[in-house]
Amino acid sequence: MVKFAHIADVHLGGWKHEPMQNLNFESFKKAIDICLASKVEFILFAGDLFDSAYPPIETLKETFAQFKRLKEAEIPCFIIAGSHDYSVSGKTFLDVLEKAGFCKNVFNAEERGDKIFLNPHVHKNLAIYGYPGKKSGLEIPELRRIKLNDAPGMFKIFMLHTTLDSVSGNLPIESLESEKLPYADYYALGHIHVLFNKNRIVYPGPLFPNNFKELEDLKHGSFVLVDTDSAEQVKFIKLPIKEIECLELEFDDGLAATEKILGELSKRDLQNKIILLRIGGELKRGKPSDIKFFQIEEYAKEHGAYFLLKNIHDLRIKEVDINIEIKEEGDIEQETIKIYLDKNKSDFNSFAPELMNALSIEKQEDEKIETFQSRLLSEARRILNF
Repeated sequence: MVKFAHIADVHLGGWKHEPMQNLNFESFKKAIDICLASKVEFILFAGDLFDSAYPPIETLKETFAQFKRLKEAEIPCFIIAGSHDYSVSGKTFLDVLEKAGFCKNVFNAEERGDKIFLNPHVHKNLAIYGYPGKKSGLEIPELRRIKLNDAPGMFKIFMLHTTLDSVSGNLPIESLESEKLPYADYYALGHIHVLFNKNRIVYPGPLFPNNFKELEDLKHGSFVLVDTDSAEQVKFIKLPIKEIECLELEFDDGLAATEKILGELSKRDLQNKIILLRIGGELKRGKPSDIKFFQIEEYAKEHGAYFLLKNIHDLRIKEVDINIEIKEEGDIEQETIKIYLDKNKSDFNSFAPELMNALSIEKQEDEKIETFQSRLLSEARRILNF
């Protein structure tokens, strides 16, 4: 009866690294290629087309180029705002897309008493309803008040950008009870980056992984093709763009970590892959800044890697156990320094007491901040012979 594509969570402009931004656009373009080749009747964009309400101009130019292809092929696009491209003012660049004739925002609501009634956008024999996502799940209390104005005899599609209890599991986030949804023949969801299809409720997953963890877990983006005349009515379409190579390593020595990481990389085929380097452990010697990530990134690039991303969230410095016997209040600082230096041998230690004393000087009355800072810096340079 109907054949369409359901896309969500594109997050164009979301990646800060240009090579990853390029892959995000490549995934978007690939999805449009598949939609055109599949001759879909229309496309649903269920929120977060952009990563912000006001994306950069380069992001807009690339996006408009793809929507122009759809318009030339006479494939209509229906859209709602997501929690990222939603704006409290109600003005976003989704409006610009709509004014250019590239899409139709189907959000059309009116309040009556304590209820919110949604009016359908009618397309042929379809009634398409939509409600936008908002920051911090603010749409959820509103969705509990939703009613759909009837469209007798039509295939009903309800587009939402929110968290349903069906997918939230044990996550400590507010979610909408699935049973509170008004009846529809298809629920086009976005917001939660999972692949889900149950009881006509569908999350297509992100069109491209949006962060390090999603690259680890999902490896690639996806969207959905729906064909109500097909045996497999809902089909998840995978969008592999680059292979992912994951390295998860633990260290207790920050000074030796660089060579060990390079050694592990030397065992892998890095050609044209995204390298995900996850580093954890508790450093007994050295600190995270001792790991020469620039050298590691250069090695990966020289050996053909597309891009290297690192994650050191689980890398910690061993806590120093300092037990101090305080005889007088004035002894605290000197005793702390002495115990720390005893436990952390370094050539720098000989400078520490005099440097600490120099840094404790106070700003004189009426002394300008620039003069005070210059005095501190001069004294530190004298002590360090630099």
